[in-house]
Order: sequence, then C-alpha cells, then structure tokens
Amino acid sequence: MSVQVRLAQLRSTPSFLGQVVADLAYGARVLRVRSEGDWLQVRSDGQYGWMHQSALTPKEIILNPSAQDVERAANSTEIALAGKGFNAEVEKQYRQRHQQADFAWVDRAETLQSTTAQIARFVTQGSLNKV
Repeated sequence: MSVQVRLAQLRSTPSFLGQVVADLAYGARVLRVRSEGDWLQVRSDGQYGWMHQSALTPKEIILNPSAQDVERAANSTEIALAGKGFNAEVEKQYRQRHQQADFAWVDRAETLQSTTAQIARFVTQGSLNKV
C-alpha cells in the first residue's frame, strides 16, 4: 500500500488521538498487518503503527514514473482526491452507509469559489479570529 496524502501520521493506537510515532510522506510504501474498523495496522521501515484507511491506497505511487510505470500508477483524479485526504473509495463507502442523505449541495459546494474580498468580508462579518 502507498500513502496517498501529503503527510500521514503513523499512530500508536487506532485513533486520531493516538500518539504519533512517525510521519510518512506521500508515496511511502507500507505493509498492511491487520485492520480494526477503518484503521489499518501497518509496518514501514521496520516500525509498526496505525493509519486511517483514507490515508492509504492499494496502488503503488511512483513519484517519477517511467513510461512503463504510468499504466500502474495512480491517476490524476486519485491524486487530486488524495491531496484532499479523501479518496473515491472512502466517498463511495460513505455514500453507501448514508443512502438517505442528499449529497447535491455537497457536490455543488465543491464547485464554488470565493474571491479574497468575499473571504475577508466573511471573516469580518462573522467576527472570526484570523490565524
């Protein structure tokens, strides 16, 4: 399996609250040991830990592919989704588990764009703190 997000955290327990034992970069290879719900225990460079399945893909990610590698590498859609920390498989599972939900507004929201001025007005009117 490959890490499909920019930076993935290997954790001591199958929880987002688990202590981070290592950071793995995009494209790093891991070996799946076992699973517990949406969490996978993996091994990377002799180190064991837990990662959420959404951070991983079964495909091998090759950062500088040759012509032969292109056929088996992740496609641009998968890479774009991975950069958001969400992949097509995770979305499909979520939609299957929540079939009663109407995703039309979510799909529409993903296409919306805001100008810098609109964002600044939103922050000001909402009394939000700038970080």
